[in-house]
Amino acid sequence: MLGTAGLRLAQADGALPATLAAGSAPGESGLSVLSVRFRDGAHFNVETRKHLVCFVSQVSIDCRMAGRALRHEAPAGSLAICPAGIDARADAEKSVDAILVTIDPSKFALAAADDAALEAQLVERLSGYDKALLQLAQTLASESARGYPNGPLFWNEIASGFIDGLVVRHTSEHELPARGALGKDVLARLKEYVIDHIDEPIEVSTLAKIAGRSQYHFTRIFTRSVGISPHRYIVHLRLQRAIELVRDGRSGLAEIAIRTGFADQSHLTRWVRRVHGVSLTQLVG
Repeated sequence: MLGTAGLRLAQADGALPATLAAGSAPGESGLSVLSVRFRDGAHFNVETRKHLVCFVSQVSIDCRMAGRALRHEAPAGSLAICPAGIDARADAEKSVDAILVTIDPSKFALAAADDAALEAQLVERLSGYDKALLQLAQTLASESARGYPNGPLFWNEIASGFIDGLVVRHTSEHELPARGALGKDVLARLKEYVIDHIDEPIEVSTLAKIAGRSQYHFTRIFTRSVGISPHRYIVHLRLQRAIELVRDGRSGLAEIAIRTGFADQSHLTRWVRRVHGVSLTQLVG
């Protein structure tokens, strides 16, 4: 069986399916793709800490997830969604191609926070169809299979679009924040403060005061709610603004670094490469 981050796959004869594409481009997309081909039958077993979205070619398939079961004729491109921490399995008696996309829950949480959907929860789906997500998954698989010919930045932008599509179309949202979670209004005030002071040093203790909590509890609650630490969120917003200014093209890189709170151009460059997998020069291009 093929084991990948809690994902186990096998053909009907117990052999590994053929891998058509696998991996993730450099950068912090939080997303990986695996494209496989099963011969004469397929078995999926999922026990992962990551979110999983699976697309299959037309096939009769028996699915089980969180105590629910469904046997159906899945049309080409049919998807199933298994949120992190939920056990699932599926079996098919005929050959089938599949694209499996795994997403780091922390990246999903950050995308939800950016979309003002702080308490969004990924919905379990035994069956469904989303043409836009399917096309993005196919692009990711193609890029991976060909060694990322369009570069890491293209991959990361497609991956971001995929995660955003999940947030917008495949989540449910709690009306009230869970106990110990950060509220939308609080996050909005924190984001406004960071943006207003983006060119200045920003202390986590200051954000904790805005949230009305001790620094220790604020850091724990913020990280659980948004998916990254307060410090990384500050960097996230600084980097968003810096990239806007870089693409605008009216300021030099050293000036942009200063205007967005980075120590210098080198500091900004290191963060761009870490998050987007490319240099600032490539980003400008």
